[in-house]
Amino acid sequence: MIIHVCEGDLLDQHVDVIVNAWNRNVIPWWLLFPQGVSRAIRKRAGLGPFLALGKIGPIPLGEAIETVAGKLPFKGIIHVAGISMFWRSSERAIRNSVRNALKIAAERQYRSIAFPIIGSGTGGYNTHEALAIMRSEVENSTYDGEVRIVQFKSGL
Repeated sequence: MIIHVCEGDLLDQHVDVIVNAWNRNVIPWWLLFPQGVSRAIRKRAGLGPFLALGKIGPIPLGEAIETVAGKLPFKGIIHVAGISMFWRSSERAIRNSVRNALKIAAERQYRSIAFPIIGSGTGGYNTHEALAIMRSEVENSTYDGEVRIVQFKSGL
């Protein structure tokens, strides 16, 4: 496995699949004002991924599901429920989100995956701690592809 931690834009990574730090999907997506990664995905991918999310229903905290990538060049988007109903993240939610996203990537035989730092935006989790949790979970996984953890930096 290859792990890269970098700064940049998640949507500009050359990988098979990206991860969207989503929510539990209890409130219909069209009632929300997407922020961060989800907002960028909606702007560049179109509504396809979110229409697919609308058909899925609630997602347990820490779980992951895959949808189409819309207009983005990826093979899919893996959405993880990284924040609770109270819009907060936790170590458990971050670990499970990473584990379950990597499980989908392995099952679908994706050779590369890019993550945002889960829980550090809307979820309010400390960025450095969330990154450490994610690295630990990736290092302990059996996923055999390339993993990128991307810390957003505008203007790159």
